[in-house]
Amino acid sequence: MNPKTFEVIVSGVGGQGVILATEILGDAALKEGLHVIIGEVHGMAHRGGSVVSHVRFGSDLYSPTITEGSADVILGFEPIETLRALKFAHQDTRIIMNSNPIIPVTVSTGAYKYPTLKEVVEQCQTFTKHVTVLDAFKIAEEAGSSKTVNIVLLGALAATGLLPVKEENLTQTIKGHVPEKFLKENLNAFDAGKRAVASK
Repeated sequence: MNPKTFEVIVSGVGGQGVILATEILGDAALKEGLHVIIGEVHGMAHRGGSVVSHVRFGSDLYSPTITEGSADVILGFEPIETLRALKFAHQDTRIIMNSNPIIPVTVSTGAYKYPTLKEVVEQCQTFTKHVTVLDAFKIAEEAGSSKTVNIVLLGALAATGLLPVKEENLTQTIKGHVPEKFLKENLNAFDAGKRAVASK
């Protein structure tokens, strides 16, 4: 891990807003005057397929991808996708995970068994003890829309104080990316994500 960089893995499935969250992080960093590189790795290129984004902030950046064992934060939009991203974790990595699963076809047909949330958390804790689990889907619903899980998780990340980006730059960037008619529920989701972490 380079002390001059800050690195975030955003891991989820298609349709959860992983790419939008990544764009907001990147653009907010630019507002902060930081150098940022974003690398996106798509699995199955359709709704429900794995999507992983690499976001690197810093001064000496060359590669868009984060090396294994060097992420500062893993933002997991879904439990299994969080497990897939664990190879990027080290003992000081902060994991923020949405507890709400998206059951793949292989599980719903009985071909595979989906692990329990307890099993997922225990596996995460073999890499790092800094694991925060939120029911981001429920928090998003209560904030006004279940489609704002990604913004809930950005609020949770902001609340940790780890991100080298001011909160005002994040909220301004959200305003720039979200259509006006959906802005209120998204800002509510951001605040709800912050409160959820602050209460833990």
